This record gives sequence, structure tokens and C-alpha cells, in this order.
Amino acid sequence: MTNIVSRLFPTATNMIRLDHTHVLSTFHQYKAGAPPRVKKGLVNTICTALEIHAQLEEEIFYPEMRKVCEDDERITQALEEHSEMRRLIGLLRAMEPEARDYDETLSALMRDVMHHVADEETILLPAAEKLLADRLGELGAQMTKRRLQLAGPRTGEIALDMGRAASGNTAAIAMVGLAAAGLLLARRSGHLRWPHAQHAHHART
Repeated sequence: MTNIVSRLFPTATNMIRLDHTHVLSTFHQYKAGAPPRVKKGLVNTICTALEIHAQLEEEIFYPEMRKVCEDDERITQALEEHSEMRRLIGLLRAMEPEARDYDETLSALMRDVMHHVADEETILLPAAEKLLADRLGELGAQMTKRRLQLAGPRTGEIALDMGRAASGNTAAIAMVGLAAAGLLLARRSGHLRWPHAQHAHHART
């Protein structure tokens, strides 16, 4: 039964690649001259995606890789890169889009992300597909379940930021609709519950 369930979800390595693609494609939508509302939505979307992605790797993927890698220096390096990403995310979340260093700080974050992505996709993920080949489906299912748990309390925040990012962008609006449908499906399946504090969040924004 576990094998059947795991086939319904992306493998762990494919999920990581999909996360990388999502973050980089969102960054490519960012324009320095865009309205502050759109910039804030895009940046917050990037930051939330990176926060959840990093936690999934740290809780599930990296520990499994440590078990099978003789040399875990790459994983130690990846964890250090996560720490630097979180530092820059903290700076961005504390700034407004009109701040002088806003664009520069986002650029610094994305340079780090691109370096991290290159290392993972050329070294760590191929190694995982070799060393964890028979477990990648199961790990992907675990990561999917954990993603829903992490995203659940942030549903209102995620929807608000995606709405800001989609302003005036038809393709992005379509993506928001698809994401909302996915969250609703997860909620109906019992994997996701709306946070009680969601209305309070909207009142603050």
C-alpha cells in the first residue's frame, strides 16, 4: 500500500526540483519598476516558498542523505546556505518595497539561491537518485504531507501574497486559481485546515 500511495506524489528529488523552478520563475517576474504591492507579493511568495522548502529538506531529505553518504560535507554546506538565506529573508520581511536596499537584498538572496540550486541539482540530487533510488517515492509522500502541515497555518498569508503578485498578470492570476483549488482540495481531503487566526491576519494587512 505504501508503494501505491508514494506513486501518487512526486519523488523527493523531483519535488525539490519543482520547488527550485517555482522560486526561480517567480523571481523572473520581479521588476524593479513594478508597483510596491506587486513587488511585496512576489518577494513574500519567494520567501515563504524558500522557508517551507528549506524546512522540508532539513527535516526529511538531508537526514536520509546523511545515512547513506560517506562524506556529508555537501549537506553541511547546504545547511550553511540555508542559514544565510534565512538571514536575507529576515531582512526582506522587515523592509518595505520602497526601501533603498530592497531590490539589492532580493538580488543577494537570489544569487545565493541560484548557487544552492546549482550545487543540489548537479551533485546532491543525482547522488540521492543513486543512493536512495528505492525510497524516493516514499520520501516524496512524506514531504508532501509535511508541506501541507507547514502551509496550512499560512494559507491566508500565501493567498494574499499570490494575489498581490498576480496584479495585472493574467498568467499569474491563473496560477493563483490553480493554487487555491489545490488548497481547497487538500482541506476537503482532511490534510489541511484553515487557521483560526486567518481573519485576524487580513485585518492587519
